[in-house]
Amino acid sequence: MTSALQAGQFRRPFSRFSKRKFLTALGPSTLSKKRLAADDDASSMESSRGLKVAKVHPFFSKSPKEPKTTGTFQWQKPLGARGSCLHGTNLTPVCSSKVAAFDLDGTLIKPSFGKGAVKKASKGAPPAWEWWRDKIPHALEELSSEGYSIVIISNQAIKGTSLTTWKEKVGLIAATIPSVPFRIFAAITKDEYRKPMPGMWNELQRIFKEDGIQIDRTVSFFVGDAAGRDGDFASTDRKWALNVDIPFFTPEEYFLKQPVQRKFKLDGFNVANLSQLPLFSPAHTPVIPEPRQQEVVLFVGYPGLGKSTICERYFVSKGYERINQDTLGTRPKCVAAVEKSLQEGTSCVVDNTNRDVQTRKYYVDVARKFKVPIRCFVFTGSMELAWHNNLYRAYNLPLSSASRQEKRDLVPYLAFTSFRNNYEEPSLSEGYSEIKKVNWIFEGTEEEKKNWSMWLQIEGK
Repeated sequence: MTSALQAGQFRRPFSRFSKRKFLTALGPSTLSKKRLAADDDASSMESSRGLKVAKVHPFFSKSPKEPKTTGTFQWQKPLGARGSCLHGTNLTPVCSSKVAAFDLDGTLIKPSFGKGAVKKASKGAPPAWEWWRDKIPHALEELSSEGYSIVIISNQAIKGTSLTTWKEKVGLIAATIPSVPFRIFAAITKDEYRKPMPGMWNELQRIFKEDGIQIDRTVSFFVGDAAGRDGDFASTDRKWALNVDIPFFTPEEYFLKQPVQRKFKLDGFNVANLSQLPLFSPAHTPVIPEPRQQEVVLFVGYPGLGKSTICERYFVSKGYERINQDTLGTRPKCVAAVEKSLQEGTSCVVDNTNRDVQTRKYYVDVARKFKVPIRCFVFTGSMELAWHNNLYRAYNLPLSSASRQEKRDLVPYLAFTSFRNNYEEPSLSEGYSEIKKVNWIFEGTEEEKKNWSMWLQIEGK
C-alpha cells in the first residue's frame, strides 16, 4: 500500500528535476519510451495543425563563447560610452599613490607578431604566450611588495574570437603571478582610449580618486616598447607617458638595467612647432569695414581651425548672419540663404570649408548679382593641425570644459584628406575685394591648453 507521503509526492506537479529523477527511476527502457511518446505526440500535434518545425543549423544555435575566467582574475564592466575600454582586475588591487604602469605585448610578454614573436598555439590549445624575460614575475612581485599599484595599459585592435582568445590569455598570465594584484586597461577601438590618447590614464585617475587617492606622478612610471627608437614600430608608449606626465622607460632600460637611450624620434604633429603669427594678416585692414556696408564674407579652410568661433566673435556679434551647410544641409540651401540675407539688406558669413574655385563661385555670383562686395577669409592651418584640433575637441577636452560645451563628434579623417586633395588657393581674380588670412592661435584656460598640447594621434594620424 502506498503511504500518504508517497501519494502526495506523486500528486504534486513535477519540477524538471523531480520529473527527470522519477523517469530515471522507472528504468532506461521506460525513459526511452516516454521520450519517444512525447516526441510522437509533439510531431502529431504539429502535423494536425499543418505547421512545420523550423530547424536551426547548429552553427547559429551556439551561444557566443565567453572568455574563461582563470583563478583570481576577473573582467569588469567595460569603460566608456561605447564600452571600448576593457577593464580587468587580478585579486583586489589597492589604489596607491605610486603607480607602476606597463605596456603588455613586447614589454611584459613577447609580442604576438613581428620580431621575437611567440609561436602561435595549435588549434584547440590554450592561447600561447611567454614572458618577455624570466625575471618579470619577480620584478612585479617586488613592486607590489613596495606598495606600487601595478597597471597594464594596452592597445588591442581586435574583436570577435580573437578578442575572446586574448581575454583568456590575460587570465592565464594572471594565473602565473597569483600573489600580484593588478588591473589592466585595454583600448579595443580607435578612440580616446587608444594610446597615446590619455583616456585610459583618465579612467585610472577617476577610479583612484573615488578611493580618495591622488596619483603621485613623480614616483610613478610607465614602461613600454613603442619608444621611437630605430627599429621600433611606433612611439606611442613614449608619447603616452609624455601626455600623462610620468617618467618613461623601455623594457631594456627598466628590466635589464641598460643605459637610458637618448636617441629616439617622435613622428607626427607637435604643437610646439607652430609658428607664432598674428591672428589676422594683413593686420592693418579692419575685420569689419568702416564705414559699415552690406557684404558677403566667405570662409575657406579645413574643419577644426576655428571658423565658427571667429564667425561668432567678430561677425555674428556685429549683426552678420551665419550661413552654414552643417546646419542647412546642402549647398543650394546655403546659396539661397545668402540671397535671402542680401535681399533683406543684411550682411552674411558663409561658414563652410569652400575648398575650390567652383564651390566659391556660387557665392561670388550671388554677391555680383546684388552688387555687394565679397571678401575671403582663408584659415591657414595645416591638415595636421586641423586633425589635431578635431581629436582635441572630440576626445580630450578637460572634464570641466566638456561639461560646459556641446559634445562634438569626431569629423572623419576622409573629410580632411578630401579637402587637401581638392583644395585650390583663393585669388583676387575670383572676384574678392580682399583676401585676409586667419592664423591659428589657441585660446583657452591653462588646463585646456595643457590638454590641447598633448600628442593627440590615433594610429599615427
